Amino acid sequence: MDQEFSRYSRQIFMEEVSVEGQRKLKNSKVLVIGAGGLGSPVIQYLSAAGVGKLAVVDFDILEIHNLNRQVIHQEKFIGKPKVESAESFVNQFNSSIEFIPINSMLSEDNITSILADFDIVVDGSDNFETRYLVNDYCIKLDKPLVYGSIFSFEGQVAVFNYQGSKQLRDLFPTPPNAEDIQNCDQFGVLGALPGIIGSMMAMLTLKIIIGLPIQPNQLTLVDCYNWSFRQIKY
Repeated sequence: MDQEFSRYSRQIFMEEVSVEGQRKLKNSKVLVIGAGGLGSPVIQYLSAAGVGKLAVVDFDILEIHNLNRQVIHQEKFIGKPKVESAESFVNQFNSSIEFIPINSMLSEDNITSILADFDIVVDGSDNFETRYLVNDYCIKLDKPLVYGSIFSFEGQVAVFNYQGSKQLRDLFPTPPNAEDIQNCDQFGVLGALPGIIGSMMAMLTLKIIIGLPIQPNQLTLVDCYNWSFRQIKY
């Protein structure tokens, strides 16, 4: 217990967190969608904060081009499942956390069973099909959803379906046409951008768990090229 207090003391010392907040973190169950650019900092900071049960669902294999931004992974895991690499990271970084690797593609057939046991879903996926699938089932199962996306120098962060707040389809009713979609594989991304957006997603997740204020129905837009940050109410 002394070691546990010492590990988390710098956040326990915060009046807004305290021992009670740390206990909430220890008892929380969070599912992260994707162990890539956004999932990596989310996994890092939720592990660092002492989230008790952390699961990651991803079906990708680690490739060398992932390493400029997916910072929990190491060269020795190239060619292996990302969830296996993520599990190694968490186990070495904070062995007290119950980590659950789910090496699977989300689908209509498995998403209910995967989401069911978790308090919060954090979506770091990189495609619109998964984003809308996750959103729709978070609504169906009444799960708060922490959302983030990145492209080039820009990112977005929001919290959906939390304490009566709106959902993804209230902001973007339908996904864009396939021919209009731009992605990092085509146009690239500087690795620090997903670090920024993923860290913001982790912070929002921690605030939800502890019970700190969340601004409802607000999309935060980050433009790292022009170094601007703005909020849009929806």
